[in-house]
Amino acid sequence: MESMPEERRPKLSDAGGGEDRLSALHDDALIQILLKLRCLATAARTSVLCRRWRHLWALLPKLHFYNATDPRRIRSALAAHEAPTLQELVVVQQDASFGPTGAWLPIAACRLSGLLFCHYLSQRVRARRRAALKLPCFESATGISMRLGFLRLTLPPSGVFARLSLLHLFQLRLHGMCELGAIVSSPRCPCLGRLVVDDVRGVGGLAIHSESLGQIELYNLPDLQQLTIVAPSLQQLKVQDCFAPVARQPVASISAPHLLQLAWIDDYDQNSVKLGEMAHLQRLDVQQFIVYGKDYIIASHNRNCALLLRRFERLHSLVITLHCPPDIANKKYLMEDITRVPDVKLLGLGITACGHSFGASLFHVLRMCTAIRRLNLGLIVAPEHEAETVCPSGCICDQPPSWKTRELVLNCLEEVEIFDLKGSEHEISVVNRLFSWAPVLKRMTVNFHYSVTENKAEELCQVLLTFSRPEICMICRMPNMSEKVLHA
Repeated sequence: MESMPEERRPKLSDAGGGEDRLSALHDDALIQILLKLRCLATAARTSVLCRRWRHLWALLPKLHFYNATDPRRIRSALAAHEAPTLQELVVVQQDASFGPTGAWLPIAACRLSGLLFCHYLSQRVRARRRAALKLPCFESATGISMRLGFLRLTLPPSGVFARLSLLHLFQLRLHGMCELGAIVSSPRCPCLGRLVVDDVRGVGGLAIHSESLGQIELYNLPDLQQLTIVAPSLQQLKVQDCFAPVARQPVASISAPHLLQLAWIDDYDQNSVKLGEMAHLQRLDVQQFIVYGKDYIIASHNRNCALLLRRFERLHSLVITLHCPPDIANKKYLMEDITRVPDVKLLGLGITACGHSFGASLFHVLRMCTAIRRLNLGLIVAPEHEAETVCPSGCICDQPPSWKTRELVLNCLEEVEIFDLKGSEHEISVVNRLFSWAPVLKRMTVNFHYSVTENKAEELCQVLLTFSRPEICMICRMPNMSEKVLHA
């Protein structure tokens, strides 16, 4: 290709050798260019392009440090920062096993007016050899997200997080006398709207009194002994794997009169878990129910799950998972422990079948939900059981067999969506019955499991079509994410 003539080539400087064209750009335009680079180190290196760029990085409203190897450099950069406000500070490190990790936190607390995102990507830092990280009070920050690889974190004993609306704590160990509940309650976090505490050690008691919180998510708090929440504005609450049922009885008191969504995927005891009045509740998610078992622990687990289901009369949505263990020989069928479920319009039912028939357990739940308008059926396949597609000969999983012939009329069910269908004989039998149980069904959507080949999916579509009726729109989502719309 012929080279461009010299006189037509764009130049950074004019003919008189004056200031280059990049320098002629307004500072605001240059800052927007540097922001596109995302990483502060990369932005700082652009100073080789132009004299005026040498200190522009210090005017950036957002500072991002990726794979920072020395926390002291972060502190130096923050000290040299000249922008009127620091809207966002991102610190991502692969390892936190060196240097004064929190050396930059005090100056960041003085400067930050937006989001702090501090994540150490190593799964577990050698926490015992490290001094606890001291979190200062971020008076002007609007969001804090910290993942510390189980480093110890000391919360500030005083100060108000006056503008904080989001707090996410992940993989850390709380240390010191100041309790998390005191921090996130209204006196010290008057604007907090969302709280997420995930995989955190050292939370023995959590007492939250907040006028502002609208969403609370608590996951895997192995040291939790007592939970108290008083939050009149709370709309969403999720508690998952926080109480160890074998070690201790769950103790909780929840006062959230305007709660809309409750996910209590944890142990429940009606004598020690007080949920209060929830007249506005629309959606309930509960822990999995074990379909077959024989020991006291499983029986107690299921009984408490059934008690929670009976706690509510009427909801919009219910989500529950039925788990069938791989080995069910000599085990008792436990579905009869569920005697009532809330009157709902949308039922989300997850089933871990491990190759067994699940028609009887599905029938048992559906006969108590005859007013549902939509059914989402998720066929959950655990990775260790992906190869298991057929249960052993003579298996009891098809008992009681009455679900195959017993009448069930779901007069309101108009939509069914099935996820991760692999096409086993047990699955196809259930889909066939669903068509017969739903006389007003308008739409059936089937999402195939990723392991199903396109040819196999095409064959299954034709089989399913034989169960359908002319008025039903059947949609098959193929493994390649394409859709096939079928009519009988």
